[in-house]
Amino acid sequence: MAKVNLEKIKKLRKLAGYSLEEMSKFLGYESTNGYYYLECGRGKISAESLAQIAHILKVDIKELFFEIKIAKMATSESASTA
Repeated sequence: MAKVNLEKIKKLRKLAGYSLEEMSKFLGYESTNGYYYLECGRGKISAESLAQIAHILKVDIKELFFEIKIAKMATSESASTA
């Protein structure tokens, strides 16, 4: 299961020059806390919100997830079973 990279979202938001308040408004929250809770991990990000965040930050939604290093894991497992 892929995990959302909250630190990357925060970094991309700051690079784009958006405040927490602006992101909250873009996503339809009445207060800044709505978005802040998503970005700090206190709330769950829905697929729809994640798609909106990707659109606002002008990145592919895949960029908002941690990289999965399957090849490295597979190599490590085969080495340990040999």
